[in-house]
Amino acid sequence: MRDSVPEYNSGLRADVSQMKVFRSTAEIPAGFGATVAAIGNFDGVHRGHCEILAAVVREARSTGARAVAITFDPHPEQYLRPERAPLLLTPMPERLRLLAETGIDAVAVLQFDATLAGLSAREFAREILAGALGVRGLHEGHNFRLGRGAEAGIEELKALGAELGFGVRVHEAVRVHGLEVSSSAIRALLAAGDVQRARWMLGRPFAVLSTQARGRGIGTRLLVPTVNLAPYDGLLPGFGVYVTRVKIGGRAFQAVTNVGNRPTFGEVSFAVESHILDFEPVEMDETTPVELEFLFRLRGEMEWPSPEALKAQIFRDVARAKRYFRVKQLLAALA
Repeated sequence: MRDSVPEYNSGLRADVSQMKVFRSTAEIPAGFGATVAAIGNFDGVHRGHCEILAAVVREARSTGARAVAITFDPHPEQYLRPERAPLLLTPMPERLRLLAETGIDAVAVLQFDATLAGLSAREFAREILAGALGVRGLHEGHNFRLGRGAEAGIEELKALGAELGFGVRVHEAVRVHGLEVSSSAIRALLAAGDVQRARWMLGRPFAVLSTQARGRGIGTRLLVPTVNLAPYDGLLPGFGVYVTRVKIGGRAFQAVTNVGNRPTFGEVSFAVESHILDFEPVEMDETTPVELEFLFRLRGEMEWPSPEALKAQIFRDVARAKRYFRVKQLLAALA
């Protein structure tokens, strides 16, 4: 298993319009050409995914083929075992944007339903890989499985590839600081509030893309240094207080964010509330995208004996967050 270190953090948001997105095999045009592909859920588009997709792109460029990612909507667990399905790191629009950053040419988003779930590995390989997509090379992780009931592993896939005309390259797991990278491992870290190790695995800070909560009468400008996130269906870090970065309309602000139920005030009231440290009024309404990056966990959620005690702790949290940003800026200047 290989240890990976570089962080994928260009700061640029890729233009998904430059990447073809097929919502079914029927949308793939005849004569689309030979492809090199990878199949996966790609939730989080983490370091392991990025390494495989980089290899897909390299092979495609060297052979004149197109680089394609094949993914599913909904996530197979949401269809097969909805009561146990994980909350997702990246909803589909964000997943597509992150996939576009890898340099691939197209994504085939296959609807995961009874028909797709019922395909055998041979049927999937013949009809979708060799047939609809003209796959000539396939890249997968060592534990990949395909087909009805996850019937086929890598060796069976290699045999199918030899029969149907595509090669299979197997990738070892990527490790970062001794940790094996996977979407499930990242979800577990975030549930525990460990945004730092989750960042190592993702190759970038974990972020949530949403909007401002409705009903706060913010008009067309944000005039107060507090942003409450609208209800969010994806995964959030465990309850606690975090150093964060809030991006609004092309502006990035330093912030402290509380994720939790605010128990000090009695009635449970879940909120993701960010206090901006370097606030300036910014153009914003209830439809303006808000991107919230989680950088460092300051503490878990606590119930304080009084609002005054909570206020004193908030001052300490703010002081630690400001120190965090000062240290980061100093290290960046010395680099």
